[in-house]
Amino acid sequence: MILRKKKKPASSEKIKKAEPEKAKPVASEKPLSAKAKESENFIKTGIEGFDGLIEKGIPKGSAILIAGGAGSGKTIMCLQILAHAAKNGKKGFYMSFEESESRLRKHMEDFGWNATEYEKKGNLVIKRMSSYEIARAVEGLLAKERGELLIDLEPILLPDNYKPDLVVIDSLSAIASYFMGKTGQYRSYVEQLFRYFERMGTTSFMIAETKQIPEVFSPTGVEEFLADGVVVLYNIRKGDIRENAIEILKLRGTKHVKKIVAMQIVDNQGIAVYPDQEVFGGL
Repeated sequence: MILRKKKKPASSEKIKKAEPEKAKPVASEKPLSAKAKESENFIKTGIEGFDGLIEKGIPKGSAILIAGGAGSGKTIMCLQILAHAAKNGKKGFYMSFEESESRLRKHMEDFGWNATEYEKKGNLVIKRMSSYEIARAVEGLLAKERGELLIDLEPILLPDNYKPDLVVIDSLSAIASYFMGKTGQYRSYVEQLFRYFERMGTTSFMIAETKQIPEVFSPTGVEEFLADGVVVLYNIRKGDIRENAIEILKLRGTKHVKKIVAMQIVDNQGIAVYPDQEVFGGL
């Protein structure tokens, strides 16, 4: 007699019919809140303490004058703003009429801002402009006004296919030096420069050299009226030392703190602003 082993019944898992997989609910995109939508219309500089002086941020598309004397931190402040923007995926263009590209990159690297990486990603362009480029643009604009030119020319040439979110002009004082004895032409050029960035929707920061304790905040005084905002940087002498301070003189489109407060240039950080430390002495 041959004994045969009885076959074990299939496990319940095998004989159970696979149930159709239930479709997972698709998460619906939540509409942006009114507050979030509003914040999209403003930018933050990323400068510690400075953003706290402004209720919402700098309105996008604004033209901001950064005015101050030698050594007050204007260039560092603008490089820091572009570094913060580049880090957050925005495009910035630094237009220099004085310092070289390599020196500006060195400034950024010294403070820990990776200019080379931002440039490789296309989030930063640094370019030193020549007096020839300005002269050519001015001659073209004047010819257009006289009716001798049929095509439109822009006051500044940006890199091809590059539309920056933020632009820095360093500086209006350098541009003004190309117009010696031609104040009317300079004012016409600057006005078109402001309008150009306004049409682009680009937020612009325009550096202007002033006295250490300025009464006029731009080369001719007209720029501060064209600008949407004026930020003044002070380099105040107190005895044998100098102290830095900062003030938002005006800013259209949002509320801001109206006082002069302490500021420092900090190693490996950049500009740091102290909103609770008001400055009066020396001003």
